[in-house]
Amino acid sequence: MRLRLSLLITAVAGVLLLAPSAAFASFVHVVSPGETLSSIAAADGLSVDQLAAANGLSPSAQLVAGSTIQIPAQSSGVAAAPSSASSGGTTGDGDTDADDVGSSASAASTSSSSSGGSYVVQPGDTLTGIAARAGVSPASLAAANGLSPNGVLVSGTVLQLSGSPATASPGAVSSQPVGTAAEGSPTDPPYPTPERVSAPEVGSIAAANGVPASLADAIAWQESGFNNDLVSSADARGVMQILPGTWQWIQQTLDTGAPLAPASAADNVRGGVLLLHSLLGATGGDPAMAAAGYYQGLPSVQQHGMYSDTQQYVQSVLALERQFGGG
Repeated sequence: MRLRLSLLITAVAGVLLLAPSAAFASFVHVVSPGETLSSIAAADGLSVDQLAAANGLSPSAQLVAGSTIQIPAQSSGVAAAPSSASSGGTTGDGDTDADDVGSSASAASTSSSSSGGSYVVQPGDTLTGIAARAGVSPASLAAANGLSPNGVLVSGTVLQLSGSPATASPGAVSSQPVGTAAEGSPTDPPYPTPERVSAPEVGSIAAANGVPASLADAIAWQESGFNNDLVSSADARGVMQILPGTWQWIQQTLDTGAPLAPASAADNVRGGVLLLHSLLGATGGDPAMAAAGYYQGLPSVQQHGMYSDTQQYVQSVLALERQFGGG
């Protein structure tokens, strides 16, 4: 498939000659400078839609050098992401996010079970991140595996994905709109503008509102690539890919300062940051659960668990957060 696999292919050539290419297992690829979804998909015998869907991204997503993406097995039959995923945020993203979630009932694919399965720890994994993707609390996952909740995970360790379902504290996000309520009216703000922001600009707005800069940068890049002119197929808009109904809710419920300017890239970032701040407060400061709530809507996560594309989104955000200087 790729040069990076040449040694493996040489070592097991006899076996591979007898097996169809569709038998290859999925693996992680570290993005190199200049690589695109199209170039990676072509190198691995996939369509752009398949690769994008497997990572919760838009087919037009921009990739960050050094970040990781999952290369699915060619036999996995990954379906194209739902229409909202071809756009809503996720870096150019592919999301069905809190802002887009209502348009993606089709995203209700199976979530990780809280009562079974196992996972092999990968470099850079955290207990919090794994627990979030499995839909269980970090403390119960640690207890189920005889670990300290604050301990360091060793790459290669096999964890049993069992424990108590994760819960969030009540608060403003309990009324976070999803579905039709999040969509709102297409004539209402926010309005896209031909502006781009930088990571320091996003980080500064985040820090001023009590949100880790690296997490806000990760969400902003995953959602739009810092592009305020992006409009998703689900009508999510701007740097933080906010739907009109969600924008209105943020203004009425979360914004205690000056009103959000409807055609401002900076205020689009501030709106998304205010939502992130609320989600972090409701999830005990858990960045993985906050990202899941941003993408899927926390009320939906609480009711249904994380959909499979939400888990992929969370993985991407946590990887980007590390790239932007987070823990």
